[in-house]
Amino acid sequence: MIRNKSQGSCLYCAVALLTAATIVTAACGPADGGAVEERDIRLVVVTHGQSSDPFWSVVSNGVHDAADDLGVRVEYQAPNSFDMVEMNNLIDAAVASRPNGLVVSIPDGDALRQAIRAATEAGLPVISINSGGDVYRVLGVLAHIGQPEYEAGFVGGEQLAAAGVSKALCVNHEVGNLAQDLRCRGLDDALRAAGGTSSVLAVDLADPDDTQQRVAGALSADPQLDGILTLGPNGAEPTLAALRETGKVGEVEFGTFDLSPNVLAAVRDGDMLFAIDQHQYLQGYLAVTLMVKFLETRALPGGGNVIPTGPGVVTAETAADVIALSEQGVR
Repeated sequence: MIRNKSQGSCLYCAVALLTAATIVTAACGPADGGAVEERDIRLVVVTHGQSSDPFWSVVSNGVHDAADDLGVRVEYQAPNSFDMVEMNNLIDAAVASRPNGLVVSIPDGDALRQAIRAATEAGLPVISINSGGDVYRVLGVLAHIGQPEYEAGFVGGEQLAAAGVSKALCVNHEVGNLAQDLRCRGLDDALRAAGGTSSVLAVDLADPDDTQQRVAGALSADPQLDGILTLGPNGAEPTLAALRETGKVGEVEFGTFDLSPNVLAAVRDGDMLFAIDQHQYLQGYLAVTLMVKFLETRALPGGGNVIPTGPGVVTAETAADVIALSEQGVR
């Protein structure tokens, strides 16, 4: 990985943005602003996150913006909660509906293996987004668009270590999602390289009050904890409440994965050290765009390798600009 630590920039993001700009220039409607030509293409997107979720709503925005720009039909579907059985059923139903292409997230390769393999073995082109970069090839998926999760966790650990953290908590709100486990592992390796340690605290995504109590309990039980990394806004917001409850805002260095209005405000105001941005709008937008161009050309950039969209790091210095983009639904 090539990364300028002082600026929080990364080669990953530049590659993704360049890819997006190149594809959109080639794929979008007439340059004179005329109507977009409608294509006879229907895609189904099945993810493990609901479009009502602050993170996944931005993915959904990318999906639907690309569909509008390219003149194709796209259906976005997700289980009501983190439920691999329901997700399998959604993938099976999507395949049975005979779309032109399928986009999926793969939070648990073992649990989703049968459904995804059935799709690819039936000749349906599949692209994965967000999670699944470690298993997409063995499932026959054409390409993966997302953030390398271990590396992103390592970046989070570097940020905390640079702030002086020696003992951190990794708050995992989706135990069983391999991507989350990789983030915690990357954090731990980065801290150990700097002479520190970390441990994992499992919390319930559906119960923010319980998450707040669990984090507050962990802080009270171990006064040596001086850092926390949460794995998404649904863990970050109750964790911030726990830090305020225990009077440890600013005393315990705190970073998170992914963005929400409350997360960005906390970073801007100095209550949170950083947020790791995986540019999820691009994950949705690029997946639809690449699938359409694959259907039309039978080619993919990079020969079907991982197209990285992160990690980027949002700090107090950059939060205001990102807040403006978040209000537009693209960050």
